[in-house]
Amino acid sequence: MSASYIEPDFGAAALLTIDVQQDTLDGGALEVPGTSAALPVMRELANAFRAARRPIVHVVRLYRRDGSNADLCRRALIESGGAILAPGEPGSELAEGLTCETAPRLDPELLLAGRLQELGPDEVAIYKPRWGAFYGTALEEHLRRLDVTTLVFCGCNFPNCPRTSIYEASERDFRVVLAKDAVSGLYDKGREELRDIGVQLLSTAEIVQSVGQPTQVSTA
Repeated sequence: MSASYIEPDFGAAALLTIDVQQDTLDGGALEVPGTSAALPVMRELANAFRAARRPIVHVVRLYRRDGSNADLCRRALIESGGAILAPGEPGSELAEGLTCETAPRLDPELLLAGRLQELGPDEVAIYKPRWGAFYGTALEEHLRRLDVTTLVFCGCNFPNCPRTSIYEASERDFRVVLAKDAVSGLYDKGREELRDIGVQLLSTAEIVQSVGQPTQVSTA
């Protein structure tokens, strides 16, 4: 595989945050260990992309209280009264400090209707109905319209939604970077598997530097 095909182009990059919502933080209804600990570097990434005027997409989950839009593995829990990532509730909101200071609260009806919500300049939220950020969403159309070629991922619970979204991005020939210190649940076998499909694993510090001075990065 030629490295030139997989090296990130930070001048054409977008940041995707995955499921970084209040309920997934420490003490939340869907607490995922390590997400709160990684939140400061996720904020650092978001601030760097804002400063560089590069696109940011916050990908979120929302579960209707009747469970009708939930994954099968969680539907019974929600039908029995489990309130996780409930639309309009504080637990479904993005983690504090992840968005720009003037960002509005999430608009659940807009998002559940499949539309993108503007949160600030070059910054939107999008609802995904299942694990992958591209499944049943307008994400790819949004990124192509912005001429994005490289996706930088961070977020909550690597084995589930980040991992699925990364594979979907690879299937669509995006150059993919994972901020290895800005995602919860990352494990050694996962790192190996990502490298095998051409994903670049970089630190937040490396990404921040590259976004500020957008040149291609080689990890060979």
